[in-house]
Amino acid sequence: MSSIKLITAEDLRNLRKKYNLTQKKLAKKAGVSQSLISRIENKTVDPRLSTIKRIFNSIVTFEKKYGTAKDVMHYPVITINAMDTVYKAINLMREKAISQLPVLKDNKIIGSIRESTLINRFSKSRNIERFFSYSVYNIMDKAFVTVKPDTDIDSIIGLFLEGKSAVLVLDHNNIAGIITKIDVLSPVKNNNLRGV
Repeated sequence: MSSIKLITAEDLRNLRKKYNLTQKKLAKKAGVSQSLISRIENKTVDPRLSTIKRIFNSIVTFEKKYGTAKDVMHYPVITINAMDTVYKAINLMREKAISQLPVLKDNKIIGSIRESTLINRFSKSRNIERFFSYSVYNIMDKAFVTVKPDTDIDSIIGLFLEGKSAVLVLDHNNIAGIITKIDVLSPVKNNNLRGV
């Protein structure tokens, strides 16, 4: 099982700067002290999840036309078949410079494979050749959470705050795109081929 990855101090700082918010202005809007915002961004304090949610919700309210999933998603989405080997998954991740992939079987999403899972399983493997020949199905994680194209960005940020590493966008049960944390922090839509 892979570890939960939450929004980082860098993510908070980047999102605040995206909207040209000072620490003081953000603190006032979120109902916290400016020094707390500073300490979070400088990683000298480990705030409660509820505090982080309140701060992020305050940032999001500064955007008048924030957008939806379809505004920030990337496509086409790079996927891997459940019966493909771990070796193939690693090569695909390296080639595309990505760290996670949705796993499909008969064109249906059944799981995901993450770099952290691969490293974890590799470190515990006693037979390296066998590890690389495993099917992705044998070591995959749960599937990424899915949303509709019209899901608001605030809801997607909430999913990341809960520890989700990626969000798949489905349109009529077809994969329309993928969103990672950096995508909700980036103000410019870029529909070039991007990794997860």
